[in-house]
Amino acid sequence: MKPVDYRSSGVDILEGEKAISLMKAEVRKTFTKNVLSDLGHFGGLFRADFSNMKAPVLVASTDGVGTKLKVASMMGEYGTVGMDLVNHCVNDILVQGASPLFFMDYIACGKLEAQTAAEIVSGLAGACSENGCVLLGGETAEMPGFYGEGDYDVAGTIVGLVERDMIIDGSDIRPGMIIVGLPSNGLHTNGYSLARKVIFETAGITPSDTHPLLEDRTIGEALLAVHRSYLRNLEPLLKEKLVKGIAHITGGGIPGNLSRILPEGCGALIEPHWDVPAIFKVIQESGNIDISEMRKAFNMGAGMLLVAEKDDMDRVMELLSMKGEKPFVAGSITPDAGILFKY
Repeated sequence: MKPVDYRSSGVDILEGEKAISLMKAEVRKTFTKNVLSDLGHFGGLFRADFSNMKAPVLVASTDGVGTKLKVASMMGEYGTVGMDLVNHCVNDILVQGASPLFFMDYIACGKLEAQTAAEIVSGLAGACSENGCVLLGGETAEMPGFYGEGDYDVAGTIVGLVERDMIIDGSDIRPGMIIVGLPSNGLHTNGYSLARKVIFETAGITPSDTHPLLEDRTIGEALLAVHRSYLRNLEPLLKEKLVKGIAHITGGGIPGNLSRILPEGCGALIEPHWDVPAIFKVIQESGNIDISEMRKAFNMGAGMLLVAEKDDMDRVMELLSMKGEKPFVAGSITPDAGILFKY
């Protein structure tokens, strides 16, 4: 009988070591003086010096990229999904007023390709650098028999920091306040199961196909548009305490996410008059999807919603515009429970 080794069972240790070697340079670029460890240790060491803060509060969040990875696999392009993951997690803690400290990733696959793993990590590292966040470490797991060959899953955890009296939790939201929207550039990281079904199965479109609504982009390129980070553009507003509530519009759309920050006795009237990225129109047409279903599954062009006092609106718009944003009034807070769309 021929001896059985780990590689014959589907796990290639040498390929894993090659992947780590390819990752190291990009990961180290994110390191700051607070990092006390290098790649390869059992845990990442981060010096927690909050001596310049009165009451520091750590904020943590975990998320994944979801089935957007299927589109990346179909395209054979994994460079953007790492960026998606970091930016998504940055936005998730940003809604509470936190800035990121460090990020940890987890990559699982059926058969490890060192170059693909390195491509994902390069995206993670690039987004961490842009957000002022350390990529402190992670794990790459090769799991044959659990994942198919070519299948990848990517998840991560972020840890951030906020001064206690700067926490944004929506408790100060009141009827009469204005809802400001910040544009998305596409699906970000949510709604891909529905999008893939109607585009690739129902309509029979391929990722390399073009569409009249998308101008010079292919379907695949539009679907892989990177999830935006709103951190840098919101920092001036947080500093001036101009925001009473922030909702990151992810799975569940506006109805499922804005409701998470509204205190008892408050609802919202949404006036959807902003520009909607063309990819949503392609999805809706491909599956003949009702607008109410679209709003429950996708961000529909509003990647982040901010709630602010009416008297602060000019300053809010000014600061956002100075950062290159194109903010729009998305609606208002009402005394009636629930979230309604004005047609």
